Amino acid sequence: MIILGIDPGYAIVGYGVLDYDGHDIKVVTYGSVTTDADTPFPLRLCDIYDDMNSIISTYHPDVMSIERLYFTTNQKTGIDVAQARGVIMLAAQKAGIEIHEYTPLQVKQSVTGYGKAHKPQVMEMTRSILHLKAVPQPDDTADALALAITHAHAANTLERLGR
Repeated sequence: MIILGIDPGYAIVGYGVLDYDGHDIKVVTYGSVTTDADTPFPLRLCDIYDDMNSIISTYHPDVMSIERLYFTTNQKTGIDVAQARGVIMLAAQKAGIEIHEYTPLQVKQSVTGYGKAHKPQVMEMTRSILHLKAVPQPDDTADALALAITHAHAANTLERLGR
């Protein structure tokens, strides 16, 4: 199973592609899509959509694992991230990719075993699980890989339950 993990954003979209065979998780690629702050927001959304289509057509993921959003203080930023997340999910849906959403709590629990783990702990465990020499940068990329790992763990659990 090829898993595309996505940490959504509109300035930086982290992505990570993993190959999971039910036992081993192998890194295929990872990186980030960035948009320029001087670009009008609708064009930034177009750039994100186009880049997602390119990633999807290159790696042919079976599933997308994406962060479920929650709003804390800055609702304007949250709404903009939600719009970017929408075009990312549209690209996946149009390509026939199954989409799974995970909360930050679920990611922390899956990657570290502790739902209240701090970001550096999640990033280090992501590096360790994937046998990487360093934590991927920017942080959004490491978060995307953690989301993909979370789906691998969830898929393994569902398979054991016969679902």
